Amino acid sequence: MALKKLDYEFYNRTNVVKIAKELIGKLLVTRFDGIETSGRIVETEAYNGIADRASHAWNNRRTNRTEIMFGDAGMAYVYLCYGIHHLFNIVTNEKDIPNAVLIRAIEPVTGINIMLERTGKKKPDRTLGSGPGNVAKALGIFTKHTGINLLDDLMFVADDNFKVTNKDVLATPRIGVDYAGEDALLPYRFVLKGNIYVSGRKLK
Repeated sequence: MALKKLDYEFYNRTNVVKIAKELIGKLLVTRFDGIETSGRIVETEAYNGIADRASHAWNNRRTNRTEIMFGDAGMAYVYLCYGIHHLFNIVTNEKDIPNAVLIRAIEPVTGINIMLERTGKKKPDRTLGSGPGNVAKALGIFTKHTGINLLDDLMFVADDNFKVTNKDVLATPRIGVDYAGEDALLPYRFVLKGNIYVSGRKLK
């Protein structure tokens, strides 16, 4: 499988929504402790920094947790949700503009046996890569991986020539951000149509 790692220019762009859409179909690869696992990205959500009430960095909120969002594009931002789930995000845009993309679902590709061990599952069903918590668990991603540069070899996103057209991708409102008021209705979530690993309610 020929992989072309996404470069800094891909992440260092102003339109986080466009980046979130273009990540659909790409491979997310981890190489921890000499073990490679990967999954095709089939669901993403864009978070538009200080202007987005659904973003951790809304209204220029800077904390120990969110500081990575204000850093370089192409960095990993992993946070803990409900004290249980590790959620993996990719920082985009220039320094001090805290945009990020949450990876919500993957279709497992390589290292599926390892993913089963990590998740405690007996067989590879749709829950193996459906939902952001399962993405991180299957790929071995934890909060300790915040700050990893996705231009390096430990964890990265790559193009393997899998073709995705505009008609293959559906835009919807994000999931679980009702607190964001009108921003909760923005079509910032992207899914690969018909893929069984897409999380949330069933889509037509």
